[in-house]
Amino acid sequence: MKILTNFSVAAFLAVFMSGCIVVGDRDHWNDDNDWRAHQKENREIISSFEIDTSRSQVLTRLGAPDFSEAFQHNDDNYRVLFYRTQHRRSDGDTTIDETTPLVFKNDRLIGWGEDTLMKVRTLQ
Repeated sequence: MKILTNFSVAAFLAVFMSGCIVVGDRDHWNDDNDWRAHQKENREIISSFEIDTSRSQVLTRLGAPDFSEAFQHNDDNYRVLFYRTQHRRSDGDTTIDETTPLVFKNDRLIGWGEDTLMKVRTLQ
């Protein structure tokens, strides 16, 4: 009888303890509210930055960017960090046209948005 009880408990626990574990990341959202809230938060944080904010401060507030670029011109180092701020397509992927670029010169924020990015790209 004890063997049957132990087997029953073990079978119950095996069935009960098995299941799905879903591990998500920034590119896979559980529902529309998750990515909408994340984009809104990114826009609010970006709009609160001051020119000359350090890159490390931006990374602390926003985390890893969705995309990044870097180049050197003369003796200056430029880095562009792209953060998702707007929805274009429901394809499950973040594309660069769904992001806002933050432009740094020598690790100091010099501006954000497409106009700033276009000005800096002319240096390349």
